[in-house]
Amino acid sequence: MAEVADTYKTIEEPSEGIYKEKGSKFIAKAYPVRTEEEVKAILAKLREEYYDARHHCYAYILGAKKESWRANDDGEPSGTAGKPIHGQLLSFDVTNVLVVVIRYFGGTKLGVSGLINAYKTATQDALSNAKIVTKTVDAIYKVTFGYTTMNDVMKLVKELDLKFIDQQFDNTCFIRLRVRKSLESEFTSRCSKIDGLVADFEYDD
Repeated sequence: MAEVADTYKTIEEPSEGIYKEKGSKFIAKAYPVRTEEEVKAILAKLREEYYDARHHCYAYILGAKKESWRANDDGEPSGTAGKPIHGQLLSFDVTNVLVVVIRYFGGTKLGVSGLINAYKTATQDALSNAKIVTKTVDAIYKVTFGYTTMNDVMKLVKELDLKFIDQQFDNTCFIRLRVRKSLESEFTSRCSKIDGLVADFEYDD
C-alpha cells in the first residue's frame, strides 16, 4: 500500500524582511495562515497600517498539497511582484503562508528586472528570518465508548501517539483526537475491534 504523505512545511510565526533600492523601500511581511479569510483580514490591516505606501503586493499558498494559491501585483507591472513573491514560497517549499511586500516609492523607477529582483529579495529575506517547521496533516475523530473499555482506548491512544483535543469521562465517555493521516487506516481498524466503541470522523486538519 502506498504511504500517505501527511506532512508539510510552514512558518511558525510572523517574520519580516526588507530590501532597499534607489530610494524605494520594500518591506516584506510573512504570516502563517490557514484560510483565505485570514489572508483578507491581514491584507486589510496592513493597508490600514501602511496607508501611505504605493503598493501592497502579495502571494499566498494554502493547503497541505499546496492546492490553493494566488499572486497579486497590486498595480505594479504584470508579473513583477506577485509572481516573484510566489516563486520564493515555492523555493522555500512552504504552504499555509502569506507574504505581503509593502513598497514605498523612492522616486526612481527600477524597471521590470529591478522590480522582480526587489520583490524576490525582500520575500527571501522574510522567509530566511522565519522559523520553518514541519506539521502533520491530521484527521479529527470523536471517539465514544463505555467506561469499562477505557483501558483499551488509552492503550490505543498511547501506541499510536494520538493527541487529545478534548475529552469527557462519565458513564459514557468521549474523546476528540488528532490522528495522523498515515495512521488513519490502522486507527479505524483497531477501533472496530473494541466493543461498544464508535469512532466518528469529523474533518481533516
